[in-house]
Amino acid sequence: MARNVYRRQKRKLKSEINVVPYIDVMLVLLIIFMVTTPMMNLGVDIQLPQTNAKSLQDKKDPVVVSVDEAGQIYLTANGAKREPVSVDEFKAKITAFHDANPELQVLIAGDERVGYGKVYSILPILQEAGISKIGLMSQPQSAQNGKP
Repeated sequence: MARNVYRRQKRKLKSEINVVPYIDVMLVLLIIFMVTTPMMNLGVDIQLPQTNAKSLQDKKDPVVVSVDEAGQIYLTANGAKREPVSVDEFKAKITAFHDANPELQVLIAGDERVGYGKVYSILPILQEAGISKIGLMSQPQSAQNGKP
């Protein structure tokens, strides 16, 4: 009977917590959140993309080509008001602008909700007109949005 008492004293309870399984669970959760977080922003309705890019400083006013959500093309040149144009009118006007000023700079302001194909269809027209200075417009990123 003395042996049984000796064995009970030899086996003491450990009061330690094994944290290895908890670390494994936390790493798995971290990976899941890292993968799913970028996907959550796909459904956000935003008018224009935002960026921290510096604005272009040019002495001459650039020609601004806008594409709205419906795919309608608008042309703004020399500080005039924005006017809707058809594709054929756009080709003629942009060619005339380039002939008057070979160093013409064109900025494309495409609504974020418009399809990529509608905005891209402007680029071959600009290339045919001989315009080499083309830029994409965006809104400056505001600190209130909390996005980097």
